[in-house]
Amino acid sequence: MIARILFSIALLLAAASVNAKVDWTDIWFNAAEPGWGVNLVQSDAFMFATFFVYDSKGLPTWYTAQMTWDGTRLAFVGPLYATTGTGLALPWQPGNLSATAVGTASFTPTQGGISVSYRGTLTYSFNATSLTVSKSIERQTLTSFDLGGLFTGGQYGEYYDCTTSTSNQTYTDSFTLEVTQVAVNGISMSFEYQSGLACTLSGTAEQHGSLHRINGAAYKCSDGLDTTAFVYDIETTSLGIQGRIYAPSVGRGCKEAAKFSSVHATGLGAE
Repeated sequence: MIARILFSIALLLAAASVNAKVDWTDIWFNAAEPGWGVNLVQSDAFMFATFFVYDSKGLPTWYTAQMTWDGTRLAFVGPLYATTGTGLALPWQPGNLSATAVGTASFTPTQGGISVSYRGTLTYSFNATSLTVSKSIERQTLTSFDLGGLFTGGQYGEYYDCTTSTSNQTYTDSFTLEVTQVAVNGISMSFEYQSGLACTLSGTAEQHGSLHRINGAAYKCSDGLDTTAFVYDIETTSLGIQGRIYAPSVGRGCKEAAKFSSVHATGLGAE
C-alpha cells in the first residue's frame, strides 16, 4: 500500500476494542429458542431493551431495561422494569401506567475477533426471587438488503505488527466505490483511491441482522497485493455504506485494519 499517503505514527492499539462506539441496535434472539427475543436500541453509551418473553404460565410479559455502558465490565448494565398499561382496545388511562424496578439486566457483547458485533450474552435477574436468566443471543435477520451501488467516501487504516517498527503506519485516503452483488450472496467491492491505488475485495456475504460480513475475501490491489481479508460490520443506510477491513498479511510482515464510510454517488433528484 505504498501508494497511499502514509503518516509515520506508531500504532497504539492493534485492534479496536469493544466499546460503546459500536452500535448494537437490532432485534436479537437465540436461534435455538424461537418465540422470544429482545429489541436493543442504543443511544451512544445508553441502551434501551424491550423483552418479548413469557411468565411461568406461558403468558406474554413485558419487561424493559435501561442500561449504561460499563467500561470495566465491558457490558451495558442497568435496572430491569416490569411495565403495565391500559388495555389495547380501551381509552388510554394514564393512571394505569406503571414501571416497577424488579431486578437488573446486562448485555455483554462477545469479545475478540470479527464477530463482536453479531453475538452477545443477555442476563437478567429478579430481586424477589433467586431466578437469573442468562442467554446467548445474536442479531436476527429479517430481510435481505441491496448492497449494490456507486459510492464516494473516505478510509482510515493502520499497518501494525510489522517486521520492522518503521513500517507501523497509519493512512487516510478518499475513494470511489462500486459494490456489485452477484449470484447467491456473492459480492464484489471495487475501490478506486485518490492516491492512485485500486483494490477489490470479493467473496460471499453473510448477513447478521442489519450487518453483513465477508469472511476470507479475496483482496487484490493494483500494487500487486494478493491476499485474504475479512470485511465486516458492513452496513447500508439511506445515505450510503460503511464497514471495516482486516487483513492478517499485507506484506512487510504487516497486518492491516481499516474502516471506511461512503455516501451514494447519485443525484439528489434520483433519491
